[in-house]
Amino acid sequence: MPRTPSSDAIAPAIVDWFADAARPLPWRAADVSPWAVLVSEFMLQQTQVARVVPRWEAWIERWPTPAALAAEPPSEAVRAWDRLGYPRRALWLHRAAVEIVERHDGEVPNDLGALLALQGIGPYTARAIAAFAFGERVPVVDTNTRRVIARAVTGQAEPGPPATTRDLTAMEELLPRDDESARRFNAGAMELGATVCTARAPQCEACPIAAACAWRAAGYPAYSGPRKAGQARFEGSDRQVRGLVMRELRAAHRPVSRVELEPVWAEAEQLERALTSLVADGLAMCEPDGYRLPEA
Repeated sequence: MPRTPSSDAIAPAIVDWFADAARPLPWRAADVSPWAVLVSEFMLQQTQVARVVPRWEAWIERWPTPAALAAEPPSEAVRAWDRLGYPRRALWLHRAAVEIVERHDGEVPNDLGALLALQGIGPYTARAIAAFAFGERVPVVDTNTRRVIARAVTGQAEPGPPATTRDLTAMEELLPRDDESARRFNAGAMELGATVCTARAPQCEACPIAAACAWRAAGYPAYSGPRKAGQARFEGSDRQVRGLVMRELRAAHRPVSRVELEPVWAEAEQLERALTSLVADGLAMCEPDGYRLPEA
C-alpha cells in the first residue's frame, strides 16, 4: 500500500488524540507487569472490555505472577474464569503460566517466537504482548484497527474478511518508526475503532483523522465486498449447553453425577454431546461418580 500525504498524517493524529482520549483501563497503567498485560490479552479475546475489567482485577490480585497461577490446579483457573466465555482460554492461560515457569524462570518472554510457543498464544496475542508489555515496534491488528484502516486508507466502510499478511502490511505502512510512537499508535488505532470509528454508528465529527479519511472524502459509500461468515446463534446451541454444564461444575467442589446434570438441559442427546465435548477439550473430567473440573 503506497504512502500518501493523507496516510502520513494518520499516525501522528491518532497518537496525539490517544494521549487524552485513552480509556483508563487497568492493564494500561505504567506499573503493570508483562504478566498482567498477557492476562488481559487472553481475557479480551472475543469478550467486551466492561466484562473483562473486574475479572482481570480479581485474577491479578489472586495470581500476580505466572508462578502463583502455575502452583494451583487448572480447575481453579477455570472456576475463577467464571462466565467470561470460551473457558478453554482459562486452561490455556494456566498452561502458559506453567510453561513460563518451566522455560523462562517465571518471566514472560519478550521474543515473538518464544511467545508464540506458549499455549493459547497466536500471532495477534504475541504481537500485542510484545508491543504493549515490552514496547516492541511490531504492528498489532485487531477488528477495530482493521476497520479504521479500511475506512481511512482504502475508502471502504468495512474491512472485509481478515487476511493476516495483508492486514499486517497495511498496519506496518502506517506504523511510526520509533518504538514509543509505534506502541501508542497500535493502542490508539484500536481505541479509535472501539470508541469513535465504530461499526454501526461512527462519530466522524469527533474523529481526529476525519480530514485524512478516504471513506469520508468519497461520501461514505456502502460496502459491497466479501463478508466474514456470521457467528452461529447462541440460544439453543451446544455452546449454551456447555456453558450451563460449566456453571454447575464451577459451583461444585465434588463430582457432579449425570443424574444431577439432567435438569440443566431437557434434551438428553444434546446434553450428552456437550459433556463429551467438554471432556474432549479438557474442561471436565469424567470419573465413576460424576463430572468435575480438571485437576491436572
